[in-house]
Amino acid sequence: MHIVENKSKSGKKIYRSILLRESYREDGKVKKRTIANLSNCTPQEIGAIKLALNHKEDLGELGSLSESVELQEGLSVGAVWCVSQVARELGIEEALGKDFQGKLAMWQVIARVIDQGSRLSAVRLAQVHAAGDVLDMKRGFDENDLYGNLAWLAENQGKIEQKLFESRRGEKKPKLFLYDVTSSYLEGEQNHFGEYGYNRDGKKGKKQIVIGLLCDEQGEAVSTEVFAGNTQDTQTFIPQVRKVAERFGCKEVTIVGDRGMIKTLQIEQLPEGFHYITAITKPQIEALINKGILQLGLFEDKLCEIKEGGVRYVLRRNPKRAEEMAESRLSKMRCLGEFIEKKNGYLGDHPMASVSKALEKAKEKLKSLRIDTWVQIKEEEGILKIERDEEAMKEEGFLDGCYVIKTDLKEDEADKLLVHDRYKDLTEVERAFRDCKTVNLEVHPVYVRKEESTRGHVFVVMLAYMIIRRLRKAWEGFDLTVEGGLEQLATVCSMEVKVKGQDTRCLKIPQPREQSRRLLETLKIKLPGALPKRAIRVVTRKKPSRTTKSPVILRHFSSFCFFA
Repeated sequence: MHIVENKSKSGKKIYRSILLRESYREDGKVKKRTIANLSNCTPQEIGAIKLALNHKEDLGELGSLSESVELQEGLSVGAVWCVSQVARELGIEEALGKDFQGKLAMWQVIARVIDQGSRLSAVRLAQVHAAGDVLDMKRGFDENDLYGNLAWLAENQGKIEQKLFESRRGEKKPKLFLYDVTSSYLEGEQNHFGEYGYNRDGKKGKKQIVIGLLCDEQGEAVSTEVFAGNTQDTQTFIPQVRKVAERFGCKEVTIVGDRGMIKTLQIEQLPEGFHYITAITKPQIEALINKGILQLGLFEDKLCEIKEGGVRYVLRRNPKRAEEMAESRLSKMRCLGEFIEKKNGYLGDHPMASVSKALEKAKEKLKSLRIDTWVQIKEEEGILKIERDEEAMKEEGFLDGCYVIKTDLKEDEADKLLVHDRYKDLTEVERAFRDCKTVNLEVHPVYVRKEESTRGHVFVVMLAYMIIRRLRKAWEGFDLTVEGGLEQLATVCSMEVKVKGQDTRCLKIPQPREQSRRLLETLKIKLPGALPKRAIRVVTRKKPSRTTKSPVILRHFSSFCFFA
């Protein structure tokens, strides 16, 4: 067998073909035939075939060709290959596109999944992971390219979300969407959306942004949106309704939102064919009880339903939650008691200490514990005392574990059990927020400041969450987290191969260890035998400081990599 290269010219175009051919005898005559067309093979692959043909008499000799073959430890390939294949499966790669900006965005998503950090850290991550080789990037990049890519993502977010939606759904439109909001604090004061508002992170004195996440009935992320940090939850709702109707073309839809989000004004603005499922707040429950619409006796372990003015109320008491709330009050009382005891001890040891200041601090503590409606603190003869209103405390516990779900859906569209279960589906959105705000994705703190950069950053996190969710589901049978699984795969490093006398290089991928192999098999992912070496230049314009920590994945590259 031998390789033949043919060239032909047609007009100004030159056509090239590379064929694998062999000679054979037939009826005493020497003939030739084509075994395979290699025209679509890379130069590296063709070089490897030529090398094998040159040593076809003793292929084992290739293992000892130290003078012909140079080996060098390459970049980590296991984690980035795994994540890129999951992104392809979910349609993210196709939605982003395969031009330079699309591949930059793909790397930002992959980097967010593998190890969370800034655009600068994403560049440094690409210096140890085979980002350019796996994604077939034709040119290098730096952090400025990634910041510019955030603006590109923000500009094209609507189109990308629509492509993802259509690729998963086709012509079949979902009948239900889940929607919730969260907040994320900022570093600095210059962010376009940064405002002081209801802080869910417990970061006092920091501006924040508000993030809305729209999911389908399966809990799959569909769209995300960024609002100013002082935006009320109710103000974010109608924009999502318009998005569902206009961008995704859904006509008959039920939107599930958390308590206090869908109020009378929002209900009145719903287009024809749209319905809602939400919960009402404790003050709203008390108001309905006072009007005689609801009775405490209706709250049982089993679901109960009441109809009033075209609205259905589904009621239930959760005994476990009731116990937790009762225990929480007792815990707060113990905390207050310990605080008062310390204050009285200090007053006793320091006769000149101000009793009025101690009383003021105690009242502040009482208010922070949110038990001031049934507990009072008074001063008697220089000693602080706790007074508890037992009747008020009893009334406080009447609604422990009680919740009321509200909907305008007809019974033939959804019975009370289905309404209840649909509202409980919101836990999927809550879980998404937990993922996005904890070790998995770390949406906060937000370091970018421009409007488009902020939108792009949050969109990257949403796309990364889709991959995280898929990995968690696939690896739920393993005794490790998604982070742990990716750390394991990151230890699969390539081996850079160069044949002397040739300009081309390739990355040989070794067979992974048993656990890495099982992680990939669960996802039905197979590592390639080799990858072309792109040799793109990935640089950063900022030198690392002495305090800069290496990405978490890099700490696991302690073992050597060899051919399988």
